[in-house]
Amino acid sequence: MPRISVANLNKEFKIYARPQDRLTEILLRRKKHQVYHVLSDISFALPDGKSLGIIGDNGAGKTTLLKLLVGTLQPTSGDISIRGQVAALLELGAGFHPEFSGRKNIFLNASLLGVPDDDIAQLENDIIEFSELDYFIDRPVKTYSSGMYVRLAFSIATMVRPDILVIDEALSVGDMAFQKKCVQRMNQFRQEQKTMVFCSHSMFHVQELCDIAIWLDKGRIREIGDSDKVVGHYEDFCNSKKTYHSIQEDIPAALGETQQPKDGNQTQDCKINYLAVKSLQGEELTSLIPLSSIVLEMEVEVLVDGMEANFGFAFMKSAEEPVASFLTNDIERIDKGPFNKGDKFIVSLTIENIAMRVGEFYVLGGLADKSGLLWYETKFSKLLSVEANKGVGPLIMKSDWQVVKST
Repeated sequence: MPRISVANLNKEFKIYARPQDRLTEILLRRKKHQVYHVLSDISFALPDGKSLGIIGDNGAGKTTLLKLLVGTLQPTSGDISIRGQVAALLELGAGFHPEFSGRKNIFLNASLLGVPDDDIAQLENDIIEFSELDYFIDRPVKTYSSGMYVRLAFSIATMVRPDILVIDEALSVGDMAFQKKCVQRMNQFRQEQKTMVFCSHSMFHVQELCDIAIWLDKGRIREIGDSDKVVGHYEDFCNSKKTYHSIQEDIPAALGETQQPKDGNQTQDCKINYLAVKSLQGEELTSLIPLSSIVLEMEVEVLVDGMEANFGFAFMKSAEEPVASFLTNDIERIDKGPFNKGDKFIVSLTIENIAMRVGEFYVLGGLADKSGLLWYETKFSKLLSVEANKGVGPLIMKSDWQVVKST
């Protein structure tokens, strides 16, 4: 049975232009608000002992979803089923009384979590020690910095050992030393087979701390699954937001169609009959695995006598953004002609251990003149996807670790 189960969850907020419109709506029974849909049709189930990461752009509904899970907000419609005690770190200072000291707030906050007073007294010293607030523990929390707030809140929430821990961006506040302690405590929490829901803009932490990830986009689940893959796809989505035109917009006849001379009286020197991306075994590929080896291949047909050429391939993120390129300009062993009309030949390039970690790309094949400056012909492949791989950043490189004790 899942520890957390959410079915067809929806959350709407009423937006009023003026505060007095609320009263007018009640008295006159006329609609004076607009409805803003924050979450729409959210459904998922989180097994016991698993950790869930929630990612997405600002305004996607991540914090609202967390508040619904812990009961701070009530859904407009849908069902939420949670088994066990929940502790949450949401907004700074939530659950704290600003006039109380840190010590009194330990008892207040733990009591709200359902911990008996006798148990709180036993945990008090451990909570203070973990938070490292010895000197400030008897001062009002209204004098605390944001980092001190998080120290105390995190210490209480994790020390009372809830069944479910819900955290919203807690690791983004505080110094590096305390962040390290938090990560260690969360890993310990996972080892104890507790359930955790973690919202963060740190993709590294989501990958390392979460088994499953949900990508929220404009209040809807865009993808749910293994955290490594979902994070990889989200990173690629973020990288693709640059203001480049698509290949379809920039190239008159892209995606496999060759470009024709603009002047109808021009004679075309050559043409690319086909462009393919293959495995080493010759199988044509539509998706790539990071660090695998592939073969880029194109068939060239010569249309005039005496043509000399250089060849090139490139991985393209868009028509304006090459990721990597390969040219024959400085390679002497390659036959560059002159070729005669009617000649056909296969140009192939083997690439070992492709370094792209995630994303979607096109392969561009092309022929240039002897100088490499004038391009006779170019052709784009179909869209290729690189399967998501664990890590951070767009590239992954083959490597070999060694640790040798120095003498």
